[in-house]
Amino acid sequence: MRTYSPKASETDRAWWIVDADGQVLGRMATEVARVLRGKHKPSYTPHLDCGDHVIIVNAERVVTTANKSERKILYRHSGYPGGLRSETLGEAMRRRPAEVVRRSVRGMLPHTRLGRQMLRKLKVYAGPVHPHEAQRPQPLPLARRTP
Repeated sequence: MRTYSPKASETDRAWWIVDADGQVLGRMATEVARVLRGKHKPSYTPHLDCGDHVIIVNAERVVTTANKSERKILYRHSGYPGGLRSETLGEAMRRRPAEVVRRSVRGMLPHTRLGRQMLRKLKVYAGPVHPHEAQRPQPLPLARRTP
């Protein structure tokens, strides 16, 4: 008996929407990464992109626990000598909240071409408005946890 392996053309992609208002950043990011990867489907295959599209709205209202907004330092490097830049999570949330949420989900996906392909299905918006109403996204059920 041969093992069935689904093809990339056989996957059906749904659209999910997540309201990040009051959600804990890390817990929300793990659930979003699980859906982007496709682990919630019975036809999950590790070497294929079989996940769904996810829209995150209200990224500016996401919360963190244990004073991470003051203690956690985010780094980036320009690639040039002396090009290391750092800022706290709170400063980054004030400057570009959608990028902070996107980076937290990105860290939970594979660090390969497959992971970059999965990340393209993530849309993050700082406010409640998004341009994807035509896809009729369903709300992704997340446990509402506040710190």
